[in-house]
Amino acid sequence: MTNESSKLHSGPDVFSKWEKIKDMTDQLIDIMLNLRQSGHPGGSRSKVHMMVALFLGGPMRWDIRKPQKRFGDKFILSAGHTVPGIYALLAVLNEALRRKYAETGDKRYYLGSEDKVLTWEDLLTLRNKGGLPGHAEMAGKTNIFKANTGPSGHGMPVAVGEAMALKYAGAEDVRVFAVEGEGGLTPGVTHESVNSAYGLGLGNLHFLVDWNDYGIDDRPFSSVVYGNPEDWFAPHGWRVFGTEGGSEWETVNATMQEMAFDENSEGAPAMAWFKTRKGRGYGVYDNKSHGAAHKFNNPSYWETKKEFTDKYGIQFDGFGEAGPDSKAERTEQARINMEKVFQVFDQDPELVSYLVDRLVELGDGVPEDNERVWIDTTRNPLNDPVLTDLQSLPEALFVEPGEVAPNRGGFSKYASWLNAYVSEHYGRPLVLATSADLADSTNISGFGKDFGDTPGYGFYDRKENLKGVMLPQAITEFANAGICTGIAATNFAADPESEFNGFFSACSTYGSFSYLKYGSFRIFSQMVQDAEIKMGKVIWVAGHSGPETAEDSRTHFGIYSPAVTQLFPKGKVINLYPWEHNEVAPMLTAAMATDVPLIALHLTRPGVEVPDRKKLGMASHMEAAKGAYIIRDYKSDRPKMGTIFVQGTATTANVIKLLPELDKRGLNVKLVAAASPQLFDLQSEAYQQETVSEADWLNSTFITNASAVAMQDWTGNRLSVEYAMTADWDENWRSGGSLDEVIEEAHLSERWLLEGIERFANDRESRMKRLGMN
Repeated sequence: MTNESSKLHSGPDVFSKWEKIKDMTDQLIDIMLNLRQSGHPGGSRSKVHMMVALFLGGPMRWDIRKPQKRFGDKFILSAGHTVPGIYALLAVLNEALRRKYAETGDKRYYLGSEDKVLTWEDLLTLRNKGGLPGHAEMAGKTNIFKANTGPSGHGMPVAVGEAMALKYAGAEDVRVFAVEGEGGLTPGVTHESVNSAYGLGLGNLHFLVDWNDYGIDDRPFSSVVYGNPEDWFAPHGWRVFGTEGGSEWETVNATMQEMAFDENSEGAPAMAWFKTRKGRGYGVYDNKSHGAAHKFNNPSYWETKKEFTDKYGIQFDGFGEAGPDSKAERTEQARINMEKVFQVFDQDPELVSYLVDRLVELGDGVPEDNERVWIDTTRNPLNDPVLTDLQSLPEALFVEPGEVAPNRGGFSKYASWLNAYVSEHYGRPLVLATSADLADSTNISGFGKDFGDTPGYGFYDRKENLKGVMLPQAITEFANAGICTGIAATNFAADPESEFNGFFSACSTYGSFSYLKYGSFRIFSQMVQDAEIKMGKVIWVAGHSGPETAEDSRTHFGIYSPAVTQLFPKGKVINLYPWEHNEVAPMLTAAMATDVPLIALHLTRPGVEVPDRKKLGMASHMEAAKGAYIIRDYKSDRPKMGTIFVQGTATTANVIKLLPELDKRGLNVKLVAAASPQLFDLQSEAYQQETVSEADWLNSTFITNASAVAMQDWTGNRLSVEYAMTADWDENWRSGGSLDEVIEEAHLSERWLLEGIERFANDRESRMKRLGMN
């Protein structure tokens, strides 16, 4: 849409129509929250002018009838708690189309199936199970939202990620609009997102800030936060626009137009601020209006209806009365009064005609295709069987037995091959990656490197290398996770509900800092579960995990925090724990073959000797793709002394060194590599029983370079923990030092593991007795 065509929809005639739409939206907010007695009136009301100008003024190219169009602009309500305002506005817009379609039968006004359309009747279900969510969620009737939002700051990095995916693909003319209040600008991730957006040159990213100076607590933000929106964004290279009249149509629209259609030769992101009054027109203002509606049908509530009644001559049911007590009667009164709001449409048919024609015009302006997009969206690399075929992995991904190599090196090779293969066969990369200034250190930089004769894409540069796949991030731990989810949530498929065709993403950090990623990935997992459109995958690299990162000391090596990657429902994440270089590629290939959106890859820093598996009688490294395999089976001619699950790099390497000594001492234990509980669950029942029988589970313990709690999936019973050999054996934090020193202190060196295995094996009789098995 051009600047000129947009200007045709401004001016006094249009503003008078917008005023009525605003009034109707305000009333629906009030009635909805009055019924539910829960929600956020203040910020919902203060944003209405901004939202009407965005939705109808032309800056946002969108189709209310098909909000999932791949080249429509993206809308993220970062201030997700103010979702009642969007619900109410959508109800007004959709009701106009519903009426016009019923009147004319013209398919231009058809909204689609009822399960995808938010109507005013849905407002009666706010914050009820199965009804409209209390915060913004992208699913069903609310799929206009392109992210699940609510926790402060979580929406902003997702907006950066979506803008990045669009720009990378060549669709920089597709904009991302994110709406926030100044309170939501105070989390640290906002600072990270602001810097990231500048560094990536995201000229298609637009932040809209409702500047009302209040949140929940009884003090203005200006008393604890210095400056104004210009101070917060302009020094970071952003274009800044704004108005003191955030509730005045002319200035709001002018600001929105100026931001959207400003010449932006430098490709800088933009923000527009709108000075408002929180609780505008609600009778309760500032922080008092944040999260509590007026008491049901109290005099203050009816005051919000009086102005509307005086203006339009519409009398509300039960006006001025205390109202009914039962939920059913209250719902019926709310339904009647919502219907009365739409008498404004009855009074002004021209308003309905303007509104539906404007919405159709905006919708028809969203292109089905985009000639600027350079990736071939008619071919989908995710349908290529090679990417999920273990036998197709090239030999160059593996090293010979006896070579000392880190497992992170195996990851780098796999990453290089994956993007190189897709580049060679589809002319584009598959994965965009980022790291908190640790790209080479964690070896995630492999995604941008050459593989064989196929050149890598290298590091992205907003001026010199727009096809680089390694995004040049600073120490932006939290933002990187949100950016990854935004990339993976951007679908370029012609039918995004049928398949995902876009970019996967990956980010890395120290395993001990994994908790900084969790919030974004938790919300992404919820989005994937509920949204109709298909989304991609995120590879979450918990690098430098375990006490193997000894020299960096306990501030950096994690034995507890990597367990945060397990805090998801079953089937929502795949955790991979390769102990040596050659296991990485098979495990990632197996994980890529699933429909699980999150892959958590746990890697360590130092190299270990790759074993000669044939000589040792061990299963092939390819068996790691099955999640568990036998390192050493029971000797058939001796009593079975128990099963030990082994996980971790230094731990498994030391156990391998002990194999001859176990035989020498007659310790007939079964050793099972605990590579991935999720991949193991995917195997046949026969394989699972062959690898770990029910009797094995009962008579088991485990060895890990992490903590006992992180081995919950491999814990057979209470006694398993009692005999476990873990880095937190004494329930203390480890200290730092050389690798050998820390492993010794953690009781994971060869001598300590031998002692623990011997104790476990020799105590079999007493252990079984305690379990009631004798």
